[in-house]
Amino acid sequence: MPVNGVPEQPAYGAGERRGRPRSAAADTAIIETVLRLLEDGATVGELSMERIAREAGVGKATVYRRWSGKPALILDVMRALDVESPEPVGDSVRDDLVMMLEILRRRGLAKRHSALLRTVIAQVKAHPELWREYHDTVVRKRRDAMRAVLRRGVTTGEIRPDEDIDLLAELFVGPMLSRVLLHEWMELPEGLAERIVDTVLDGVRPRA
Repeated sequence: MPVNGVPEQPAYGAGERRGRPRSAAADTAIIETVLRLLEDGATVGELSMERIAREAGVGKATVYRRWSGKPALILDVMRALDVESPEPVGDSVRDDLVMMLEILRRRGLAKRHSALLRTVIAQVKAHPELWREYHDTVVRKRRDAMRAVLRRGVTTGEIRPDEDIDLLAELFVGPMLSRVLLHEWMELPEGLAERIVDTVLDGVRPRA
């Protein structure tokens, strides 16, 4: 999936910026360069700011004006692979859950996106500080949104109040993530999000 721009979040570890305004074209070129290098088989450890600048066709100072170092840049690369999820509508717990899983399914169908995400996640896990920052700024936001929808389901009587919300969130998301990140040869057919949500909800509805 092409990167249409850089994320709105500030670069991790970046200080206050001074001087000329940043060029969006340069930002995109640098992030696209990192994605291409990773796609071609380079590891995070093999990438240097000098190599990234050279491959992107910009000066090293241009890269350092945007990111304080490689960890900050790699974090923004991971954010660039992320797609901002719409806020849950709130009318139907089932529909909100289907919407969340459908976004994961469509990401998985974007072959470049899913392949690169698997590569980057596998490599970044070797850098605990990077993984923790990504989890805190991206993963946790999604988990919190899912938990909020599930808690609403408990309030409305659609989900039994004795269910473990964290475990329940994993039951909804786990099958989709398994196909996207671990078993990329498995299909992601239309209707998969609905099937997962309906199957899990059927098991956690209040008993008559």
